[in-house]
Amino acid sequence: MAKGVKVAVISSVFAVMVGGAGYGAYNIVSALNGDGGSGAASVKTGPPSSDEIKETSAKFFAAWEKGRAAQAATYTNNDAAAEPLLTSFGDAAHITGVKITPGTANGATVPYTVRATVSYEGKSKSLTYKSELTVVRGKTTGRALVDWQPSVVHPQLQKGDTLFTGEAANPPIEAVDRNGAVLTKEKYPSLGPVLDTLRERYGDKAGGTPGIELAIKHQSPDAGDTSLLTLAKGRAGKLQTTISASAQAAAETAVKRFAQSSVVAVKPSTGEVLAVANHRRDQFNAAFQGEVAPGSTMKIITAAMLIDNGVTSMNGPAPCTPDAVWQGQTFKNLKNMKPNENATLANSFLRSCNTAFIKLIDEKPLSDSSLTTEAQDRFGLGQDNWKTGIVSFDGKVPAVSGPDRAANAIGQGQVQMSPLNMASVTATAITGAFRQPYLVSPKLDDRQLATAKGLPASTAAQLKQMMHLTATQGTAMEAMAGLHGDIGAKTGSAEVDGQAVSNSWFTGFSGDIAAAAMTEEGGHGGTAAGPIVAAVLRTGS
Repeated sequence: MAKGVKVAVISSVFAVMVGGAGYGAYNIVSALNGDGGSGAASVKTGPPSSDEIKETSAKFFAAWEKGRAAQAATYTNNDAAAEPLLTSFGDAAHITGVKITPGTANGATVPYTVRATVSYEGKSKSLTYKSELTVVRGKTTGRALVDWQPSVVHPQLQKGDTLFTGEAANPPIEAVDRNGAVLTKEKYPSLGPVLDTLRERYGDKAGGTPGIELAIKHQSPDAGDTSLLTLAKGRAGKLQTTISASAQAAAETAVKRFAQSSVVAVKPSTGEVLAVANHRRDQFNAAFQGEVAPGSTMKIITAAMLIDNGVTSMNGPAPCTPDAVWQGQTFKNLKNMKPNENATLANSFLRSCNTAFIKLIDEKPLSDSSLTTEAQDRFGLGQDNWKTGIVSFDGKVPAVSGPDRAANAIGQGQVQMSPLNMASVTATAITGAFRQPYLVSPKLDDRQLATAKGLPASTAAQLKQMMHLTATQGTAMEAMAGLHGDIGAKTGSAEVDGQAVSNSWFTGFSGDIAAAAMTEEGGHGGTAAGPIVAAVLRTGS
């Protein structure tokens, strides 16, 4: 938070009661009813007309321009939330001289351009940005009202965020890649939230001095402030990251091919993160923080468990049957997969046969906790102790009984992973050593990286060969086409309740680079996530 600046926080409807019983109670009722600040003489129904849309947006813009936050809030369907943020626009953010120019409405949605001036302690700068609002019908009064969202005030604002202007909470940083190339939000857009967090965590350690900024302070304590406008530059401190500019550029381009996609690349020999990119409607860093079922990419860990416990081996039996029943629940394979009663583990792995893995998980000495033990002890997952330099999820492989024990083995059930986790799984599988991924050197802040004992050499050798076969002869062959030599991969598709199409997962390696990607509702692993990973692998390390 800026020093010396009183920030108006977006509060819940109940917090408004603090300001006065009568006014607060009135606004609570109106906000819950979705009717804004006042009633109407007659109740209309149906979508607002074009005249209503024009009139409501014009009144809202006029009140906003004049700095009349309370009045502007009455033209919204949630004045209790709108008024504090509109008030902070002038008070905490020090934005004046507001001029709003509406564009041509698209149905009930009105685009507009905001031009204003930000002034603080003798420093001033012009501010221009575009946003949009939607006009809806009030549920009980029938009034045409602005559908309140924080993005109405600024497109980058989300629920719980605030605007402020003042001395920056942290000095600016000049983040550079592993070879000294400067990393900017403009060149690498999906790095924006990552760079904000790095600035918050390491700005004071990089040797810079803070400037004066208009910024967004996010509700989440783990998210760094987002700078919108610099009134007076601070001095940036240089922060070395492990990113590879070439891998990052490839990742940025690759994720744009598919909506709701994320990818991470790591260097297996060190654990250094080479690239992290997201193409999402929100600003969530799903590449590091996603918590979703990884589908059949999980079979890397399950195969390791089977080998380490002596159940079977790469060339040992793993019959691929049409179906498998585990404690009353029937599991099947992908449509049109031909059964193979004589299949080896390698063959069932490269074809991604679900039933082969499920039929083996009740073999002695396996128990309900065997998969969890393998994930934690060998792959360093699920112990909430990774310290990557920014917020990350460490994976979750709980010990369960019943049908979920079988589902977990094929990456469904209660297993949760992020692309970062699966990139690390691949790195461990092919080297035999768990090296916790990290984005900035632990020497910078003396943090202790997580450890695990890794895999026996024979297990790692078998996993690497099975992934190689999958990339050259199996389900990953099409996505990995054009990559040669020391390569391997594993596909996955994860069914999610409420989704008509499964999530697409893919993880692979080429030389000393391992990557994993996930595309929400992307279908088969090789269809969406596969091309993303392959594009990053082609950059080398």
